[in-house]
Amino acid sequence: MSDHYDFQYFRTELREHGVLWVTLDRPERRNAINPEMHADLAPLFERISNDADVRVVVLTGAGEKAFTVGADFGGMQDNLDAGGYEDGHPGLMKDSAAIVRAQLSISAPIIAALNGDAIGLGATMALFCDLVLVADHARIGDPHVKAGIVAGDGGAILWPLLLGPHRGKEILMFGDLMTAHEAERMGLVNRVIPGDALASEAEKWALRLAKGPRVAIEFNKRLANADILDRVNRLLDSSLAMEALTFETSDHKEAVKAFLDKREPVFGGDGA
Repeated sequence: MSDHYDFQYFRTELREHGVLWVTLDRPERRNAINPEMHADLAPLFERISNDADVRVVVLTGAGEKAFTVGADFGGMQDNLDAGGYEDGHPGLMKDSAAIVRAQLSISAPIIAALNGDAIGLGATMALFCDLVLVADHARIGDPHVKAGIVAGDGGAILWPLLLGPHRGKEILMFGDLMTAHEAERMGLVNRVIPGDALASEAEKWALRLAKGPRVAIEFNKRLANADILDRVNRLLDSSLAMEALTFETSDHKEAVKAFLDKREPVFGGDGA
């Protein structure tokens, strides 16, 4: 079967009843988001938003280890080796902002089927979905702070909203990952599913939605997302600007170097 949209790193399959399966397809790197994938995310979401044949979206990852582990640290090192990030940080201030707004513009319900770890940007994309099913072996969290940077891509917006200010700040300040069952207990995800049954369960949920009253479902989504959209409009640009600032810090540079050296970073403002 041919790919529905023909993106390089995203497999898209339109199944019966208008169920679109979107698979992040870079399993050899745990579906880490490289610059090419990052540039294609907003166009992908825009294509979905404008596709009248799509009634439900299922967003998942290739393989069993990861939905996506977020940004590819190798790309960060490439930027540092080149003398720093592009002037004005367009990858953040334009592309990242466009990704969030494009995902939220999709009127069809989106089911995140987390086949493995959802980390950083991966967690953000998953939690901006409408329903979240997670494999029992998967973890979820936002370790931006462990890279010495702000969770500007939506994490700083979502975690306090979904978990409350204190638990949200715990995630943002420590950057620890939680298990699937911990996420379920906190109300962060809808269901924990055995890994080998995740795809079939996601298909069942998707078909149930696809056969439901389309207008009522999409309007309920619009109403339920009103608070999220309000927070995005108020905070997204500021959070991305703060993330851009932290990309220039010595703590971030130390975090990238420590990751590549496979050691613990030594923070302290100057990396000493």
